[in-house]
Amino acid sequence: MLSYLAAVSASSYSWVSMVRHFGGIMRPGGSCLSLSFIASERVIPGYGGGMSSAKAQLESDTRVLAYEAGRRFGIRVNSISAGPLLSRAASAIENGGGESFIHSYIKFHEEHSPLQRKMDADDVGRAALALCSDLSTAVTGVCLHVDNGMHCMGFTGSESSAACAWWNPDLATGEKTNRSPANVPSD
Repeated sequence: MLSYLAAVSASSYSWVSMVRHFGGIMRPGGSCLSLSFIASERVIPGYGGGMSSAKAQLESDTRVLAYEAGRRFGIRVNSISAGPLLSRAASAIENGGGESFIHSYIKFHEEHSPLQRKMDADDVGRAALALCSDLSTAVTGVCLHVDNGMHCMGFTGSESSAACAWWNPDLATGEKTNRSPANVPSD
């Protein structure tokens, strides 16, 4: 229970407190930004200790703060849900096996996300810059996923999976065909 309360305190309560205390000295149109993780919405085995619940609360508080701080201080409040990055905090999460949680998650992420590329901190930094800049003056209350599209995946089967055949029939039959998704026969 103590680790759960510590996670909520560190991740969510501190965010609300910080916006409340510093919102009044920020310039109107300024921006506050927090960092979240996909575990707020999906089950990520090994990512526990209350952090998944704390991140869900952080994202909910971001939406409420967008309204309250927007009305009171004229500032924007957003969150970024970053993909897996090899950070000190992520490295501390144990997997119970030989490979650390973050190393196995980075590997899984690179193999199964729509954009199969390695994430780095600059990806998150560029998104943060955009959200804090005048390019996003009408954006508040959002949680922007910066994760190579992994958040939109419902099934992450291999590319040779029959479930992917509607997109690329060559995977299912091994033959070159010219079918569009609209022409794939239904069962």
